[in-house]
Amino acid sequence: MRSIWNGAISFGLVSIPIKLVNATESHAVSFRQIHTEDGGRIRYRKVCELEDREVTQAEIGKAYEDADGSMIPITDEDLSQLPIPTARTIEIVAFVPEDRIDPLQMGSAYYLAASGAPAAKPYTLLREALKRSNRVAIAKFALRGRERLGMLRVVGDAIAMHGLLWPDEVRAPEGVAPEGGVTVRDQELDLADALMDTLGEIDLDDLHDEYREAVEEVVAAKAAGERPPEAREEAAPGKVLDLMAALENSVRAARESRDGEETAPAEEAEVRPLQQRKTSSRRAPKETGGKKSTSTAAKKTAAKKAEPKKSTAKSRTSTSASAKKTAAKGAAKKAAGRSAAKETAKSTGRRTAKKTASRRRSA
Repeated sequence: MRSIWNGAISFGLVSIPIKLVNATESHAVSFRQIHTEDGGRIRYRKVCELEDREVTQAEIGKAYEDADGSMIPITDEDLSQLPIPTARTIEIVAFVPEDRIDPLQMGSAYYLAASGAPAAKPYTLLREALKRSNRVAIAKFALRGRERLGMLRVVGDAIAMHGLLWPDEVRAPEGVAPEGGVTVRDQELDLADALMDTLGEIDLDDLHDEYREAVEEVVAAKAAGERPPEAREEAAPGKVLDLMAALENSVRAARESRDGEETAPAEEAEVRPLQQRKTSSRRAPKETGGKKSTSTAAKKTAAKKAEPKKSTAKSRTSTSASAKKTAAKGAAKKAAGRSAAKETAKSTGRRTAKKTASRRRSA
């Protein structure tokens, strides 16, 4: 990492040579200004008003504009010879608990790197002293043409410095809070606490810039001649009419979301019963009001159930009829047989009687 400032930390009579490097970097997507008609770049040129010509960076210096509009030139040599001890020194003025620092004052962050082997021992001494005391160091230093306030703290095995705003640079929150007395009930506070507990904590390393990723996708799509992805339509948030109901719904939704994250494989099994409940609740009015459809369905069902009985009865009827016919035919045959036997017996008796009589006469 390239250093942006070289100096020393003044720790009482101890001097620690250090280099100041940026601790943060920006990953934001940068754009250029273009002429929308032909796509030409729009550039800003530095022009001298008196000579009406463009000047190079080497010809540009600093000046202070007075109240009457006149310019008072200030050189880098003038600034380097300022009669302050923090021109090239980070002067530690106090050690305080970290919670004494208002986060509103915190600005840019830097790493303080030990400059050379002689700085290793005092650098480590200051770092371990800050660790053991659980305090931070308040320091004053000069950077980019002005004296600044800083906070030194331990980050891992390094010492970091946060630029702080001066106390008079932080505005008071006047006119920001709601006007008038607002009463919050204990039940609402309990639900708010439950919502906070349900949401729980999060690892900040898991968070990322979704806006930057979306911009990069749009740029990649347009560079490939494709259509950029469309934004997802999100339901507009409804008006909060009942704070208690909103808190209860938020707690319920947060718990369901957390349960779904913890048991990812069973997520579908948890959703299906909810869909069935919704379907039954929607059909319930139709069932209570639709008596005609219910009675019709019942009649159809009864008719279907009755059909096998009718066919069975018909089969039984046909079976009994055929049995009767068969019995009648058998009875008729028997009667015919009996009558034939009687007639045969009569004719035989007659013949026998005639023969007997003729025998008697001949004798």
